[in-house]
Amino acid sequence: MSAKDAFHTVVKTALEKDGWLITHDPYTLQAGTLELYIDLGAEKVIAAERQGQKIAVEIKSFLSPSKITELYAALGQFIIYRIALLEQEASRTLYLAVPSTVYNDFFILPFIQSVIKTNQLCLLIYNIEQEAIEEWQS
Repeated sequence: MSAKDAFHTVVKTALEKDGWLITHDPYTLQAGTLELYIDLGAEKVIAAERQGQKIAVEIKSFLSPSKITELYAALGQFIIYRIALLEQEASRTLYLAVPSTVYNDFFILPFIQSVIKTNQLCLLIYNIEQEAIEEWQS
């Protein structure tokens, strides 16, 4: 199992504040003989519809000087996790969690937006200081 991201607790707290129940920390996937670990699994019951919404969240901090290098790794990890998740629990949506500061400086670039759209990335944009979710993009 890999080490937790620098902002693991921030995102976990933000999800809980937003009404999510953390069900897995980490969310373990079996992909053949491989064992994979997505940072968090969570559920939210929508009372009016009586349907549960399930998500898995891979948290990234993007703290290194090269944001593009971190995106290479995050994108590859996201794609592999999404394929494994489709085989194990297709009803659970995978999100990539990124800090709002990184989103506003890097993820809004036209080329990066094209990468997000082409690869159908679902994003959870979180505020580090407030420990809050700022935006969901799916």
